[in-house]
Amino acid sequence: MTDLDEIYSNRILALAAAIPRCERLTDPDASATAHSKLCGSTISVDLKMRNGVVTDYGQSVKACLLGQAAASVVGREIVGTDPAEMRQVADKVRAMLKENGPPPNGRWSDLAVLEPVRDYKARHPSTLLVFEAVLDAIDQIAGPRQGVGAGPSTTDTETQDTSATTEQSA
Repeated sequence: MTDLDEIYSNRILALAAAIPRCERLTDPDASATAHSKLCGSTISVDLKMRNGVVTDYGQSVKACLLGQAAASVVGREIVGTDPAEMRQVADKVRAMLKENGPPPNGRWSDLAVLEPVRDYKARHPSTLLVFEAVLDAIDQIAGPRQGVGAGPSTTDTETQDTSATTEQSA
């Protein structure tokens, strides 16, 4: 079992203290919000895409340190990312937490700091929130993966199952 000090390490604290792109966009191509019912964490994102890549990104992060750390890395690295790469990164983080998979590498390698969270299943939903919101917004722009339509939406992440339940907001 991982020590709690590993989860709340100085590196996670540093990432959480320096979240980039915390301004919401005024004219996004898509917006999405993901919410963890367990801890109350909420992350809202705005995306602009051109020629198949993210060109601008804004976020509002009201989450625990783990959600903040993940949002920090995503905010720093997402511009220039295409939907396939973002899905791969999200899948890799999910597998790292749930299946003992290796952490992401390359420019996403800072997400490895979240690897100790795998031993704390109750912390998985808040750690994955930013990915749920970003993928929802990408799907609104690039086309649905699982029936997500156009317009802003909200994703609730459950404790036992981090598969998203998407509701269209009015």
